[in-house]
Parts: sequence; C-alpha cells; structure tokens
Amino acid sequence: MGALIVARRELAGYFATPVAYVFIVIFLMMAGALTFTLGGFFARGQADLGPFFTFVPWLFLFLVPALTMRLWAEERRLGTIELLLTLPLPQWQAVLGKFLAAWAFCAIALALTFPLVLTVNYLGNPDNGVIAAGYVGCLLVAGAYLAVGAAMSAMTKNQVIAFVLAVALCFLFAAAGSPIVTEFLSQRIPLLAEVARGLSITERFNSLTRGVIALRDVMFFLSFMGFFLFVNAVVIDHRKAD
Repeated sequence: MGALIVARRELAGYFATPVAYVFIVIFLMMAGALTFTLGGFFARGQADLGPFFTFVPWLFLFLVPALTMRLWAEERRLGTIELLLTLPLPQWQAVLGKFLAAWAFCAIALALTFPLVLTVNYLGNPDNGVIAAGYVGCLLVAGAYLAVGAAMSAMTKNQVIAFVLAVALCFLFAAAGSPIVTEFLSQRIPLLAEVARGLSITERFNSLTRGVIALRDVMFFLSFMGFFLFVNAVVIDHRKAD
C-alpha cells in the first residue's frame, strides 16, 4: 500500500505540470510520423503495426530518460528526499512507488496510440494477438529503460547528467544485439558476442513483436528491472544525506 500511495502521488505530480503533456504529445507525434513516413506504413501493403514497433524502443531511448532524469535528482537538489524517506514506509516502497508511477505514465502514453490499432483494423484484418504482444513488449521495454533512468537519477543531483547517463546505458543494452555489434564481437571475442545477445533489450523485444510471449523474455525484463531498482535503492541509501 505504501508503494501505491507514493505512485499515486507521483503520477498526479506528472499531470500537475506541462511536462506530462509535452512528453505525450511529442511521443504521439513522433510515433505517428515515423510509422507513416520512414516506416512505409502504406507502401508495405500489410495491415500490421510492424513499423510502429520498430521505432518504439528508439523513441523510448530518449523520451524515457527525459521522464526519469528528475525522478530522484530533483528530490535531492531541492532537499525533499529526506522528507520522502522519513515517511513511515520502507525505503524500497518509495523506490517502487516512483517507478510504478513512471511506468503507469508510459502505459497511458502507449494507450493513446490506439488510433494506430483502429487504422490497421479498418484497412485490413490484422492479427490482434500479435499487436497485443507487441504492446506488452513496448511496456516491458519502457519499464527496463525507466529502471535504468531511475538508478542514474539517484546518482546525481544534476538532471542533465542523469539524462545523459541513462541514454548512454540504455543505448548499450538496446544496441548490444545489433548485427554490427554481434558480428564485430564474434570475429574477436565469440563469448562476449553471446553475452551481448543475451543482454540485448531489442533482441527480446523483437521476439515479442512477432507474437511470441516467451517466459524467458518476460523474466529477463522483470529481472532487469528488479536489478536496477535494487541499484536505485542502494544508491539512495548511501547518498540520501548528500
């Protein structure tokens, strides 16, 4: 209940400022533009959301860190973190509550892309199960990036530094499974190439967009989020007095 109370407070805080609306508008505009232009939505002649799912991880790569950069950095800069952490609830619930609020916000942003689903159903007869699996994948990718961004935000009082660190780290996990990276590593350190594929966020996301919701992929994302939320809690515990 403590985590949910924090989550509700944080989620309401998003919509109390223009930040939430700017984030959603930019996300929807860029998602639509990339889907219908670079994605060749109409030129493909297929009623599916493949072009949309192709660009979502890369959109989130910049937009999610922009959302999380103030998550803890602002609390530490303003000195309100002491107030938050002295509330009668365990510290991990404060960390989880902030994360759940940001994740719910991303879910709202994704839900607002429903016109794309309506469009493909109007133009053809898509496999809505595959589309649903793709949205699950989008939400898991958002959660993974949010966990990284929250941990980076906890490490510094400077929001810009938190943003840059989160983008850089998320990019490493997103690009780890790309053919360029894996081929380069395969020729030099084959074992490292396998590790890169195993840690790749986009590699597992692509499986979900094909309609295959494998337990190992879901567990990877949940474990990934759990690890960085643990890092977040540890950093906050060590730096809350700064």
